[in-house]
Amino acid sequence: MTTPDPANIPTHPQPAIWRRPLVRLAALAALLLVCFSGPLYELVGFSWHSDFFSYIPLVPFITGYLIWIRRDKLDTAFRPAWLAAAAAAAAGGALLGAYVWVDHQGWVPLEEDFLAFMTTSFLLLLLGAGFACLGTKAMKAIAFPVALLIFMVPYPKPLLDRIEMFFQQTSAVAASGMLHIAGASASRHGLAITLPDVQPTADHPDHGITLEIAPECSGIHSSQVLLITSLLAGSLFLRSPWRRTVLALVVIPLAILRNGFRIFTLSELCVHISRKMIDSPIHHHGGPIFFALSLIPFFLFLVWLRKSECKSDSLSNLRANPAQLPPS
Repeated sequence: MTTPDPANIPTHPQPAIWRRPLVRLAALAALLLVCFSGPLYELVGFSWHSDFFSYIPLVPFITGYLIWIRRDKLDTAFRPAWLAAAAAAAAGGALLGAYVWVDHQGWVPLEEDFLAFMTTSFLLLLLGAGFACLGTKAMKAIAFPVALLIFMVPYPKPLLDRIEMFFQQTSAVAASGMLHIAGASASRHGLAITLPDVQPTADHPDHGITLEIAPECSGIHSSQVLLITSLLAGSLFLRSPWRRTVLALVVIPLAILRNGFRIFTLSELCVHISRKMIDSPIHHHGGPIFFALSLIPFFLFLVWLRKSECKSDSLSNLRANPAQLPPS
């Protein structure tokens, strides 16, 4: 019988080493869940009935899975980081206190604003519990999954409105540019695009077709999902921080082009087929189709980044080990 090589033995922390800090963390997390049960229950109901925030209930499960696959990187010597724990807990408590104070001043927040306050406070207190039970090294090893929990926080209404307006305006510009490239005589006035009607009727004489880019046409929901997808893909398939950053940033122009192409397609259908296409399923339910189309260039770009990273690693290894170079 051969003795196993210690280098090949899995390095997962032993259950006995995990048990005590995890029990403490579970107890603190359970206490926080009880204290914030009302707002968290309201958050689930709010996201369930929201077209934009419907992804929120999935975020804790994604975080849990990412922590599980990183469990071998956790430090086995869990040392409480009291300073970091106190800072996170103080920030969570201060945010909760600020909400109580403005509430006593008579401020009546919108539901998403109230949930943003409560959820952020809950996550900061939970972060403090993590530092207190697991320590800095363990929290650093799971920093990305923990940071991903920020997507549980609904955008406050003023911020959400500004993001929607940004995508409305940029999508209108992109669609107008595509129409001009296609040779269509379109004119844009703010968020309105006017097109000629090549099939005028008695009910609709040739006064043109005007498309208004409404907030519902901003594509903000699919853009948010694409952003989360890019962060997950970068974490799972890329090691270089700058490549992960580039993959996340490319979501913005890709989302604008996708939404612009959707408006361009609808415009061409209204002009060349029928203005009734504005009420067709491709307008009201075509979002997933264009989202799927945007995944094609996204994954091609991800593959290119992955290959460039592998090539860069190979060159670095060759420079570090010149003996591996083939003889000239």
